[in-house]
Parts: sequence; structure tokens; C-alpha cells
Amino acid sequence: MQTKRDQIVARIERLGDGKAFSAKDFLDLASRTMIDVTLAALTREGKIRRVRRGLYDLPNVNPALGGRLSPDIDEAARAIARKQRWKIVPDGAWAANLLGLSTQVPSKIIYLTDGPNKEVPIGRRTIHFKHARPKAIAGLDGKLALVVQALRHLGKEGVGSREIETLTSALSPTEKSKLLKDTRFGADWIYDMAKQIAEPTA
Repeated sequence: MQTKRDQIVARIERLGDGKAFSAKDFLDLASRTMIDVTLAALTREGKIRRVRRGLYDLPNVNPALGGRLSPDIDEAARAIARKQRWKIVPDGAWAANLLGLSTQVPSKIIYLTDGPNKEVPIGRRTIHFKHARPKAIAGLDGKLALVVQALRHLGKEGVGSREIETLTSALSPTEKSKLLKDTRFGADWIYDMAKQIAEPTA
């Protein structure tokens, strides 16, 4: 029979390299005290990394680049949002980067949120959580929110065949269908782009 520690370790291993988490991600497995003790022990043993107070990750390792890589900013933001019970959506330039539509990492990494304005340092970067009206982050979730934010950032004239092809490859058939449905009553040009992404011509 697995101990509480074993169960926590097994979940961390299932998350995989690069994933970030907090004690709240394990409250269904053990008491808060047990979770805190286990995470502290795993940190001392070098099995996980403490990114900042209350936030940990299973770091990606690249020996060619000197070992452990910097924390994944998007993973860290999502772990913070789960912990705080916020809904978040990556803002324009950052959304475009996450989708591979832009290779440029924005100087300011912004997430729209239903929570308060907050700045959280992660390694050498800072995540800026920016309070937004419910309407700005309602409806779309996950990757679809990324797509819409990225399209808004690029603008109608900034979306060409390469961008459409990238987004077509990034979305599953189910996601494409939902994108069409959820953008139908938004800006006409975004809906037109959604149709090109969901129904590419041969």
C-alpha cells in the first residue's frame, strides 16, 4: 500500500518535467502539514525545485546547457492561478509566443485575470497578473483563449498563411469546432480567421 508520500511523489512524476505545482494540488491526497513536509523533503533531496515560496516544479534538465533549465513561466502562472483560484488568460504578445506565432518573448509577460493586479517574480522574469473585466476572459478557455488573444494582438493584417497553418496544426478537430462556435458572435474578422483555421481549403 502506498504511503501519503508515495502518492504525492507519484502525482508529481505523472505531471512530468517542467510542470509547476503548489501544496494545494495535493490536498485530496494528504493533510496540508504532510504535504508541506513532503515537498520540503523532496526539495532538500534535489528531486523537485522550490521556485518561490509555496511554488515548486519538476525542472527540465538539459546537460548541454548546464543542467537545470529556468522555470517554465506559463506553468508557474497556471500553478499560481490554481492556488489562488483565479481564471487567467495569457495576454496578446505572450499568447502569440506560446503558440509559436512569434519567436519574440515580450519584455512584459502579462496574464489577464479575474483576480487582483499582482506582480510575481519567477527567476529572472516577472509575471504580471492584470485584473480584467469578466467579459474579457469569459467564454474561451485554455488553448482557445490563447488563439483569440494572439489573433487580437497580431491584428487582421498580421495574420497570413503561415499563422493560419501554425494554428491549424496546433488545434485538435474538437478544439477547432469549439473555436468556430465560440467566436461566432465576436469580431467578424476573428470569426473569419477561425473558419480558415477550422476548415482549411485543400
